Amino acid sequence: MQKIILIAVQVLLIAALSPLVNGLTKKFKSWMAGRRGPRILQPYYNLAKLLRKDSVVSEHASWIFRAAPWIVFSATLAAGLLVPVWSVLTPLHFLGDVIVVAYLFGLARFFMALAGLDTASAFGGMGSSREMTVAALIEPAFLVALFSIGIQFGSMNLTAIAREASYSLYHIFSPAFVLAFAGFFIVLIAESGRVPVDNPDTHLELTMIHEAMILDYSGKRLALMEWGSYIKQFILICIAVNLFAPWGLCAELTVSGITAAAALFAGKVILCAFCIAAVEILNAKVRLFRVPDLLTVSFSFSFLSFLYAIFAGK
Repeated sequence: MQKIILIAVQVLLIAALSPLVNGLTKKFKSWMAGRRGPRILQPYYNLAKLLRKDSVVSEHASWIFRAAPWIVFSATLAAGLLVPVWSVLTPLHFLGDVIVVAYLFGLARFFMALAGLDTASAFGGMGSSREMTVAALIEPAFLVALFSIGIQFGSMNLTAIAREASYSLYHIFSPAFVLAFAGFFIVLIAESGRVPVDNPDTHLELTMIHEAMILDYSGKRLALMEWGSYIKQFILICIAVNLFAPWGLCAELTVSGITAAAALFAGKVILCAFCIAAVEILNAKVRLFRVPDLLTVSFSFSFLSFLYAIFAGK
């Protein structure tokens, strides 16, 4: 019974808080640019508006186009059940490790790319091609960064890593941790479709990647696609703050423990959202052919961290 409650609580937290984190990031970005910007709760209003609308489906679309939003939303939400959010009592940690999380993200990306191709749209095909190119560089950096952390704690399970890291905080000052965090933070920016890799605020055909793949969606299906992207960003932030700054994770279900964990978690997420907004403000969108250079830097940081973890361990 306790496990069922934990699953329900984590699903609700991830689904409910992910639009808020996205709205907070946009608000920080607007403040830094000297603008008033949208309200923090604007993503909720956008999702509510889309969920009330009907969907327009191309006559060329197959079952893939109709099923993709549900698969993307379900896969990203399932990945969240393997990631520690506010507690080390992750509901389904025993079902998989970092590789399963990467494969669930890959499953969502695969069907999103197929949906972009399914309607025979030139923009959709362009976005799918770009997404697969970027993904081929993101996934190795993502896995190697977390492998280097897992080597130091003898496990690839994200919950086990977060638990061990919270008990031995001196590890976070090691060169392996610093390099892995640098590589992973670039992955977070790229996977979330943020500047300088992608620009979520534009629909210019020369720059868009994620937006191009969902350009033919509308109504409830578009809401699921957007919500899935919010959840993915939130999960990546949870990995960043709970593995690389593992303070305050709740180990026991007590009122004081949950309150302290929630407060520390909120502070870390707000700080991470601020850093993402700062990166977007201080950088311009790079040309598509320069994106591999940036992601190569991410992989280099991750690989150096991996080598240091191996040799330092020996």
